[in-house]
Amino acid sequence: MNLDHKAAVEAFKKNLHKIEHADEVFADAKQLDDVIKKIEAKDLPADSTLATFAKEWRERLAKASAGWDFVSWHIWNSYLSPSLPRFLYFDDYRLLEGKLNLEGLNQRKTANQLTDADETAIGLFDLAGTDITELTSEEGYENSKAKLEAIGLTITSQVFEYWRQNKELAVEFDIKTDPKDKPPFNNGKNLYIRVKNLRHGVTVPFDQRSKGFIWFFSFMVWFSAVENRADTEKELILLLDEPGLNLHALAQADFLAYIDKLSETRQIIYTTHSPFMVESGELQKVRVVEDRTKEGTKVTGDLGGSSDESLFPLQAALGYSIAQNLFVANKNVLVEGPADFLLLLHMSSLLERNGKVGLAEGVFVPVGGLDKLSTFIALLGASKLKLVVIHDRSNAPHQGLESLIQQKLIERKRVLDFSMYRKPENLETDIEDLFPEGLYVDAFNKTYANELKGSPLNAAELPPHPRMVERINQWLKSKGITLLKNGGFNHYRVAQSLLPELTVERLSAAEIDHFEALFSRVNTLLT
Repeated sequence: MNLDHKAAVEAFKKNLHKIEHADEVFADAKQLDDVIKKIEAKDLPADSTLATFAKEWRERLAKASAGWDFVSWHIWNSYLSPSLPRFLYFDDYRLLEGKLNLEGLNQRKTANQLTDADETAIGLFDLAGTDITELTSEEGYENSKAKLEAIGLTITSQVFEYWRQNKELAVEFDIKTDPKDKPPFNNGKNLYIRVKNLRHGVTVPFDQRSKGFIWFFSFMVWFSAVENRADTEKELILLLDEPGLNLHALAQADFLAYIDKLSETRQIIYTTHSPFMVESGELQKVRVVEDRTKEGTKVTGDLGGSSDESLFPLQAALGYSIAQNLFVANKNVLVEGPADFLLLLHMSSLLERNGKVGLAEGVFVPVGGLDKLSTFIALLGASKLKLVVIHDRSNAPHQGLESLIQQKLIERKRVLDFSMYRKPENLETDIEDLFPEGLYVDAFNKTYANELKGSPLNAAELPPHPRMVERINQWLKSKGITLLKNGGFNHYRVAQSLLPELTVERLSAAEIDHFEALFSRVNTLLT
């Protein structure tokens, strides 16, 4: 503490200046220590005011560790220390065990050698209003078991306020001996904690249940017990080391909701490497901890100088949030790529501006290829969103899509392809094939004017194939022109060049009708 000792000396002098020898002992004193030493050197009567003053201050300092001066210790001991919060620490070593030997537990308690797990178990007994003596006595069996089961139900109901993974569970307790068990469980009574699956009617030892549920239940027991016996008016600050490490992503979100609730009445500091334990909407609360080569361990809210490794959980949390918010609508139209997205969005807007039917509700979602459609359908279907798929038609059905239909993850009627809106139907078809050939060739030449070096594509040179994209790929190959490292061309860039040409004046009535029929069908499916 940075104190003004001279001001402190002047304050003491003001109260004692009328006492004999006061001016002498306070003269040239830089701090109270100097005054006390001068008083003690004078060997004044024990009942004199100055001697009593020195004795009281010396007794106060006697409680302090080395290095304290009189005034600093007084300020710390009387004002600052009582205001400090109490810190409570929880980690994986405090988890409840499925089987406890009560005799061994009692011996460790007597010897003051309790483990972290022991502390949690005794916390459970405290909450239940019982103790080891009652648990091990013959007459205490029924009473203590009833108490344990009652507190078990209470803690379980608290867990299930936030644990949404499987609510058909119950925690059961039993106390018995088993001389045939291995040491130390063959000596005296054991407490058995088991989890019953109410759906299937079977029980398993508590520590063989999913680690996530064990962690959640143990934390609730520990925290409730500690809070119950804290016996202090001090504020409690919880320090949680990697909470929810064994919880899967959704359960971590459940626990985060529980932490948010607790933080309404107490401060919580927790460490994590999991992006699911980072609230992407509350990044201002995050501090990065890293070991810097020349500076040592640093805790900082300034992310600018942090390493990629330190920032990864934050980046992952932000990415997850973006992915969640990508599907802002309840109704989604999944398309393969950005070119499909761009062209369908444009055509929907064009039709609506001209009094025709475009996409009425929902959003177009580009998924990055037909192979990724399966993943997106599974993810979005699990979120109970309404889906329609529009994809390119190849010469054979896509096995991934067919599998999803067979698994009833999506109805067949919700899977559309562009060949349905082209005459004749059932040809291999991309969205590019729904536009006039000449417009697309012109857009291609405009996009790649520099690369083609004055030798533009002539539609008459295109080889026969149902798909325009494949016809251009074959032409490029025959000419020895490389536009992309792996062959082909950028469909999105060409789509951008094509947009200005897609007007009601440049498109035929039949072409416009095809898109209106497509959007009408999508709207019906999304209703």
